[in-house]
Amino acid sequence: MREFSGTVPSGAMVLDAGAGDSPYRKYFAHTTYEAADICLRTESHQYAHVNYVCDLTAIPVPDSRYDLVLCTQVLEHVSKPLEVLRELRRVLKPGGRLWLSTPLFFEEHEAPHDYFRYTQFGLRHLLEQAGLELIELDWVSGYFGTLAHQLNMARHALPWRARDYGGGITGALAATFSFLLWPFWLALALIFAHLDLRHRYTGDGHCMDYRLIACKPAAH
Repeated sequence: MREFSGTVPSGAMVLDAGAGDSPYRKYFAHTTYEAADICLRTESHQYAHVNYVCDLTAIPVPDSRYDLVLCTQVLEHVSKPLEVLRELRRVLKPGGRLWLSTPLFFEEHEAPHDYFRYTQFGLRHLLEQAGLELIELDWVSGYFGTLAHQLNMARHALPWRARDYGGGITGALAATFSFLLWPFWLALALIFAHLDLRHRYTGDGHCMDYRLIACKPAAH
């Protein structure tokens, strides 16, 4: 986001749809940045600087207001993704762009509001149905990054108690083996994370997240 924000002209109208705590606001100081979110967190943690507290299927702004809409790691949390994409199209200016990312492989999170995972084909279909033109679709990280995430998750998720493996001698051996592998999982996760930064391998396996750029067709 830091890299791409430099391509946005000064004074552009930008909407961060599902902005949460607006982590990307600092990269768009040269634009008119607005944030929209339904704000489902508890009263003890209110999202900062949300301009529009709303469902993303009904953003209270006029048609064709924004040059750019950001929607990062949000689409999996909405129950009606097609309606959200149609609403994002509505608020975009003709020729305006949508920058979106969403997971294919990731553990459940933000329960109970975690509804979907998306393949590239599902994303293409939704964009077409929403009337948005796909410009670019790519993996965020390569397969090494996905593997690093899975290895790191394994060291936290695999149990160390014999009863979790069915008990008995087999369970005890499995629990011991899992405990002894903990530093090995960590080392492998760090190695593959480094390899992913060095070279984003996309030839096989699967990505953790997709990112895409789409646009609202210009008026004829």
